[in-house]
Amino acid sequence: MENRILIVDDEEMLCTVLAQRLTNEGYACVTANHGKEALWRLYRDDISLVISDIRMPEMNGMELLKDMKTVNPNMMVIIMTGYPEIEIAVEAMRLGAYDFVIKPIDLDLVVMCVRKALEKKRLEEELEAYHRTLERLVEERTVKLQEALIAQKRIHLDSVKILVGAIDAKDPYTRGHSDRVRKMSVKIGEKLGFKGKRLENLEYGALLHDIGKIGIKDEVLQKRGPLSAEEYCHIKKHPLIGVKIVEGVDFFKEMLPMIRHHHERFDGSGYPDGLVGEVIPAEARIIAISDAFDAMNSTRPHRPAKVLDDMLAEFEKFKGKQFDPHIFEILLEILRPRS
Repeated sequence: MENRILIVDDEEMLCTVLAQRLTNEGYACVTANHGKEALWRLYRDDISLVISDIRMPEMNGMELLKDMKTVNPNMMVIIMTGYPEIEIAVEAMRLGAYDFVIKPIDLDLVVMCVRKALEKKRLEEELEAYHRTLERLVEERTVKLQEALIAQKRIHLDSVKILVGAIDAKDPYTRGHSDRVRKMSVKIGEKLGFKGKRLENLEYGALLHDIGKIGIKDEVLQKRGPLSAEEYCHIKKHPLIGVKIVEGVDFFKEMLPMIRHHHERFDGSGYPDGLVGEVIPAEARIIAISDAFDAMNSTRPHRPAKVLDDMLAEFEKFKGKQFDPHIFEILLEILRPRS
């Protein structure tokens, strides 16, 4: 079936340019100049994907997004905006947008986003079809079902990386931090015997551990010197903000304790709940030590990265206080493997 794309913007020239480029890529395009016309098109035409501006007369893009999701919860929507605020991006994703692009529009980027969105739509429809016929086709379709599930997990990982990218956009000095914490956490988890779903949850939890920093003021995140007591109190809110951001998504339910507790300390002096020892979830203890390792191993505006011996001395000093002693021994084994 031909993919039909609806382009919604009150700038007719932009609609024309986008439609021409996407038509050249093999897609059928229709346009609308405001939200009400777009809803009429959705009822009238078989639309596969919508590209919509946010700021329009009569009905803005966020209102249109809500109404479109009411009409068709599975509708793929890409939001365009000339106002690249993190809050707008997060709100659009919470309402069900697949992606967002910043004006002035990069046509190549739009084409790439459209391809990825339609591929996701195809995979989701294929997965739904497999679920409907699973009992009858279980033996002959097992391999294809597994491939579709793997692809779906990759899609979830892509969604997580979009959220993590929002953090990186706020604080360029820690760009890539969450992904490095993910890699180290997985290494430690494997050493501890984590497998399958538990290891996968740890990977997602480590990627998302700092998602609450989206709600922290830029001037605090990017401050070059020591934080004041008030600023430190503000930044300590980020685990709870992170929980609020993702708690409504069922897929992330098992990651909530990792997000909430990754700043707890083994001796009970951490936050937000002051948990002690093994009461702290093991995954959160893993993320805590991986987080600290990457912070010490990274160059920051106010200090250079530490050398390995200095890092290990720091960990040794706080072993049993800030960090789980057993997990520290696992980290040491990873950093200095025995010959």
